[in-house]
Amino acid sequence: MCANYLPSTHHQLQQFFGVAPPDSDYPAEAFPGYMAPMIRLPRADAVPGDRACALGMFGLVPGWADSKLARQTYNARTETVASKPSFRHAYKHHQFCVIPLRSFYEPSYESGKVVRYEIADADGAPLGVAGIWEYKQDGGNGLPLLSFSMLTINADGHALMQRFHKPGDEKRMMVILDPERYDAWLHCPVEEAERFFVRYPSERLVARPAPRLGKAAAQETLPGL
Repeated sequence: MCANYLPSTHHQLQQFFGVAPPDSDYPAEAFPGYMAPMIRLPRADAVPGDRACALGMFGLVPGWADSKLARQTYNARTETVASKPSFRHAYKHHQFCVIPLRSFYEPSYESGKVVRYEIADADGAPLGVAGIWEYKQDGGNGLPLLSFSMLTINADGHALMQRFHKPGDEKRMMVILDPERYDAWLHCPVEEAERFFVRYPSERLVARPAPRLGKAAAQETLPGL
């Protein structure tokens, strides 16, 4: 599962996702509780091709919860997303989104110690992850809060993603979407969502060891890149 990733740049949002970037800057590296871009339908009657980008908190925060819950709700298992209290409202109300990212990080224990790996598209393009979003009227400081969670599926036996996380733990991976299916996901009826819950081909991803950025570097923003 993903708890750390690099959001797409402003330029990538325009070129690869066809959306205007958010007005505000956001951190170059995202962790649970950080603000990052997400893509959703601009209105209920939107047609395929209509998309809007907004900043949301990485980690779903339902209307009844404190924003600290984001530290536990950044990933939503597809097997239980329709029933878990934190996720079911967003899922059943078709609050689907695409989370744009340059790459993401996972821990490998193959060497006997933890080594952080960066996983990215093999061709260098950004990736779009299927997610759900939520709206909280009072998100703190009297301001509303948008938030989102990445959907995940089982990855046991996946040629690449089975290499990560602790030995003996279930292997998981995000639901990475083919670019031509972004609009289909955003418009997908809830009862048909499961057809998107498939493993992204391992040959379309590349993984490499990546040292952890210092705290200052992780908090740098992406202004108009």
